[in-house]
Amino acid sequence: MLPGTSTNATVLDSATRDRTRVLLLFSLSGRLRPRNTALGALVDRYDYGRFASHLMTSQDVLPVPVLDEQVAPRRLRLPHGDHGLGLASLRILVVTSPRGDATLVVDCAFAGETTAGDLAVWLATTCFDRERIELDDRPLLQTLAAQLGGRPLAHGQNVHQLVFPGGRLQRELLSADEARKAILLNEIVYRGRMPWNPATPYDASLAPNVRNHGLTLSALGRGVSVQTGWAPHVENGLVLVAVGMISALSVLQRARLAAFAMMKANEQALTDSPTEIRSLISRLSAGVNELQLDLAFGVEAYVDSLLIPEMVTEAFQSSLRDALGIRDSLENSARMVERLTSVISARSAALDAELAERDDRRDRTVSGLVAAATLIALPPTLLLAFFGVNGTNVDEHRSILDMRAYGTAYALAWLPFVFLVVIGWILLRRVSTRSGSLLPAPDDAFAPVPPPRSPSGNRRP
Repeated sequence: MLPGTSTNATVLDSATRDRTRVLLLFSLSGRLRPRNTALGALVDRYDYGRFASHLMTSQDVLPVPVLDEQVAPRRLRLPHGDHGLGLASLRILVVTSPRGDATLVVDCAFAGETTAGDLAVWLATTCFDRERIELDDRPLLQTLAAQLGGRPLAHGQNVHQLVFPGGRLQRELLSADEARKAILLNEIVYRGRMPWNPATPYDASLAPNVRNHGLTLSALGRGVSVQTGWAPHVENGLVLVAVGMISALSVLQRARLAAFAMMKANEQALTDSPTEIRSLISRLSAGVNELQLDLAFGVEAYVDSLLIPEMVTEAFQSSLRDALGIRDSLENSARMVERLTSVISARSAALDAELAERDDRRDRTVSGLVAAATLIALPPTLLLAFFGVNGTNVDEHRSILDMRAYGTAYALAWLPFVFLVVIGWILLRRVSTRSGSLLPAPDDAFAPVPPPRSPSGNRRP
């Protein structure tokens, strides 16, 4: 064996596919927490080739399969028929992120040749009528929910369909001229809803994002991606990227709704009870913490190329991220959460200031009551002490309320305290009604503002 050679055959990233493969990615609403199952990690469910080493190091961040079933194709029924596209194989997976965001993956391979027109109609049906897709004569999600323990499942807002053309369609996409290729890609990417005329001016906002590498071709829109000429392990890597993006988009939408709900809860809270306000602030703070975790581990973990740092997948990830608008949505949502945190902090500070002021008022009231009670109690104490002694001025046969006999004693006991109260009240009035500002006047007068210049550059008179 010559130096530098290997006995292992080189596995190329490009390959020829005999049958068209389509993967349908449906986001599911609600949360489905991952659980320990015999399915293992997602990296064990598909062949990822040379990407497997990257995924093994990042498997704690990757979605976890909670259902993986190879299904007989005849069990799946579409609401308007199969449009002449019979399935050769069908595999259904439900994967959920560590934060509990679930995605339904339907992996299909067609039995015969596929045309762009038939494929576009099939994609439109599985997207816009996904609620009516049946498995075993029951709605698809009802059947899957029964296999997952009976918890109800519902479709979310996001759908992405990955198309890996095979057979004649693959050869036509790779060998056709640019005009024909654009027509085919436009029909598939827009599911037949956006006819394309080569004679019209080119519109970058409507045309699919196309990358043509000769042996491979990539074109994508917001809802459909067409990937032609890739080897199976690259296809699986692209599917994993798309699953992460769909999951991240669902997290962003949920976080946005949760942020608005917390804003409403903050605005509509009408209570004067410090306990209830503290409870509200505690709930809002817990909600903000969850939003920050969602944005960090449900979005940011999937929007960069760290999971699969390979150029083959980076281009698709970047294009799909831009098509879905995830980067801008993430920045806006992060700012919303940050401002919501500021509002909660401000409300907490206002509550603390209000409580401190209330405690100060309470302390002043208690101090005033204690002083008043002391002030009121001293004269009777002196009088009781006077009447309690065996003095010559106290006659046991007279009532202590006899003012003619004991008027002098009452005057000596009460008049000093009356004078004290009057003097204190006068001093407090002077302090509270004093003139002048609480803020010192500035040392320097304001600088004069020069008059505006006329259009000719001279000052106005």
